[in-house]
Amino acid sequence: MITAVIPGNLARGRGGPANCFLKNPSIRRVLVLDPGNGLFLPSGCEAFRCDGPVSGRTWNALLSDVSTRYILYLFRADIWIDPHASERLIAAAAATRAGMVYADYAESIGKSLREHPLNDYQTGSIRDRFDFGPMILISTAAARRALRKYGEIPPFRWAGWYDLRLKISTDRRLFHLPERLSVVKKSSEKQDAMQVHSRARERHFDYVDPRNRLFQQEMEEAATLHLKRIGAWLRPSFRNVPVSDRIFPVEASVVMPVRNRARTVADAVGSALAQRTDFPFNVIVVDNHSTDRTTVILANLADRHPALKHILPKRRDLSIGGCWNEAVFSKECGRYAVQLDSDDLYRGDTVLQRLVDSLRGENCPMVVGSYTIVDENLKEIPPGLIDHRKWTDETGGNNALRINGLGAPRAFDTAILRRDPFSHVGYGEGIMRIALRLAREYRIGPTRASTSAGAGRAIRMQNFPSNRQTEMMPYKDRIRTMEIRARRKMNRAAGWKS
Repeated sequence: MITAVIPGNLARGRGGPANCFLKNPSIRRVLVLDPGNGLFLPSGCEAFRCDGPVSGRTWNALLSDVSTRYILYLFRADIWIDPHASERLIAAAAATRAGMVYADYAESIGKSLREHPLNDYQTGSIRDRFDFGPMILISTAAARRALRKYGEIPPFRWAGWYDLRLKISTDRRLFHLPERLSVVKKSSEKQDAMQVHSRARERHFDYVDPRNRLFQQEMEEAATLHLKRIGAWLRPSFRNVPVSDRIFPVEASVVMPVRNRARTVADAVGSALAQRTDFPFNVIVVDNHSTDRTTVILANLADRHPALKHILPKRRDLSIGGCWNEAVFSKECGRYAVQLDSDDLYRGDTVLQRLVDSLRGENCPMVVGSYTIVDENLKEIPPGLIDHRKWTDETGGNNALRINGLGAPRAFDTAILRRDPFSHVGYGEGIMRIALRLAREYRIGPTRASTSAGAGRAIRMQNFPSNRQTEMMPYKDRIRTMEIRARRKMNRAAGWKS
């Protein structure tokens, strides 16, 4: 009934998953993917020659070769699989008619066990880093039907598996079974935290890391094909940004939400106040009831610098999005609202001018500046300069659905921003929603330090993304789901066909 497929580097060891599968009566074949490096194969396993576990050629060949009803594909090594896992996965697939089924797992660290629940897959779960856990059950019939209907997987080197699951998800469910069916062995708690931290940082910046250019090109192509297939692809046709007749107190405001940043906030404010422009501007700092010396520091700075507007909100339930609303809807806010995080620095004194020039001259309600990744000592660390070279008018608004975020610093047209307030969320989720919404109708402009005279750059003071990045993935996927549905509706109303 099942063909188990294991990448070659996971097949080693007497107690490995291959031996576990061989003892399972529902497993008819165990295929070990062999890229030609020579493998140790436990007795009963078959080598399946391929050019990589996630390539298009590999999955086209597998689906032609396999004769069982299901394929159980293993992602991880050092895994203990529940003896009844295959039965539970098959039962879920039969009950839901799902194209794929995946389940929760736990992590074994020493003598402790840490549950690792996964997210439900939805229409907006098109990011290529979606976590399916250590294994996934694939309906062979659903996969073959998807390829007959939408074409074979292109000869991708890295995006073959991604293309396959997007095609299956077009017509069939990818079902999450909220049961722990496996346990992954981990290293010590400290080593595990370091590995998770490192992987999170690498994944956060992999889209813009030039070392990953070919990988990202393939992922982008697969995502573009999927958006066209489901009628959610945006054509590079943009509305003009309406000119507001509202009178603003200044041309631009640097907006900075802050809470408990006593160590960095003075430098951040100083870099904003030091900007040289041909227009009047101010700096609006929304102090979200800090409990350290942040409030005192800001009050002293505001006494010395009239351009600094120190706002203490009446509400105490505000997230970063709520703090942005406080600034944007205040009477002090300028025609343009420009982001600066309280642990960032503008690099140079012409950043604000360049960002505003981009908003003025490029017919955009939003622009995204370039920035450099640095450590606490302001020393550049990989991937270094993030300059959004891959963002184009044709790909930008579409690829924004696949990637994790849109970078920083961001600058907005205040009048348009006031039409759709920020959500009460944090870590850029609210800005992501706003950006996707704007990209549906308007051009979003990146500014590139290496190629454009209108380049804004910021130095990132924070080495690693917050753990909230992982916690907020379901929300981000929900935002993507809503946006995909809105784009499909817009395209249908316009008479545009895939």
